[in-house]
Formats: sequence, structure tokens, C-alpha cells
Amino acid sequence: MTVLQALPAFEDNYIWCYRGNEGGSIVVDPGDAGPVLAAIADGLRIAAIFITHHHNDHIGGLGALRAAFTGSVYGPEDARIPGIDRIVRHDDVLQISGFRPFRVMAVPGHTRSHIAYTDSSVLFCGDTLFSLGCGRLFEGSPEQMLASLDRLAELPEDTLVCCTHEYTLSNARFAAAAEPDNPERDHLIDDIKARRGSGQPSLPSRIVIEKACNPFLRTHFPERLTGLKEHLGFMPESRLARFAALRAWKDQFR
Repeated sequence: MTVLQALPAFEDNYIWCYRGNEGGSIVVDPGDAGPVLAAIADGLRIAAIFITHHHNDHIGGLGALRAAFTGSVYGPEDARIPGIDRIVRHDDVLQISGFRPFRVMAVPGHTRSHIAYTDSSVLFCGDTLFSLGCGRLFEGSPEQMLASLDRLAELPEDTLVCCTHEYTLSNARFAAAAEPDNPERDHLIDDIKARRGSGQPSLPSRIVIEKACNPFLRTHFPERLTGLKEHLGFMPESRLARFAALRAWKDQFR
């Protein structure tokens, strides 16, 4: 197994497996036990499981996997997630044998208790940040999500962004509508189309790519978001208002 592997699940989920230098792997958001059990049969050894939030497509496989390993399941404090034995909070540092320390980041917005994990080289961000997009606001506010995205954007630019859905090409359509003139994004889309055409994931992305191409990380460039201005008939004055307008537009974009 490679150091970082995305196991496909359901229609468009990825279950990330991140192997450390002692051979064990951290498994992230196993919504379906099947792909992980198949990887175990192929040599995967689970060192720990990370959970980012409570949605079933991220936790549904926990029960079946509990019998397959003896390590800890890390996750946020949320009664809707059964099987967590290590509750973690913002700025906690996790020491897992064979891995660099992981820092926990509170990133509410998609859900109220959503968290992310980073060792500064890789980011497991669940459904908060997507390549060229961000998660829907099911439980949080635009203020919370914008602050969460700002927090992620402050990570080192080469940090690998391991989100949990293959949404990149669908997000690309909205990104092009919101910011029509972005040659770097257009080049990225061409590359992603080639990768997807050959059966490869579009992920992981990188923080530097998202800062250059993802409209939800570019609300401080109102002059670039000409599509948003055309859609609304005006340009909102504040970053927060621009973000909220982008997210509302994306919710009904077809």
C-alpha cells in the first residue's frame, strides 16, 4: 500500500488510509467497512481511526471495524457518534506511534462538531473543505464556515488536502461561474479531467491550489468574483456577505 491511499466507497466517498513508518495506518472516516476489510485482507494494519463528523457515510463502518483492530477511535464530542473512545478537541495534539504529531482543528459549519486533523504535511478535513468547494451548512452558520476555511487556509501551502468526496469536477463548474477568469484553475480542471478519465482520484489537492482556485477561499478578491456580481446584480461589501452569497448560490446551482 502507498503511504496515502484513497479507498472508494459508496458513489463518491473516499476512506483515507495513511501509513506510518512502523507499518500501521490511520483510517479516516470509514463510512463503509467493506473497502477497509478488503484492504486488511490485502495487508492493511489499522493503527487508529480518525472521525471528522457524525454523518453516516463517515461513521457507518465503525461497528464492523471495531473487531478488526485494537487501537483507538478518535473523534469529536458528539453523542451521535457511537464507538469513540478518544474524544478530541481543538488544538489537542495526538501522539500515535509511527506518525508525526497530529493537531486537531475545530472546523464547524458543515456540522456543529466537525473537526479536522493535520500533521502539517497532510490534512484530513472531512466535508469542510473540498477541492474547488466547501461543505453545505447543515448545522453551522456562514460565519462559522468562513472562520473554519480561514483556519485551514493558514496551513502550510504544500499541505495535502484529503477531503472525503469526489466532487471536484462538479465543483469546477461552479468555480468557473463564480470566477470566470482564472487560468490557473482552468489548467487544474484540464489536469483533473485527464486523471478522472483514466480512473484516478482528483485528490489529494493542496492548500496552495485551493487558495489559487477555490472561490470559497477567494472572497477577499471581490474584483475576481465577477460571476457572483453578475448573479446578484451587485457585489456584497464584506467578505462574510460574499461568502454567504456564494454558498447560497452553490446550494441551488445546476
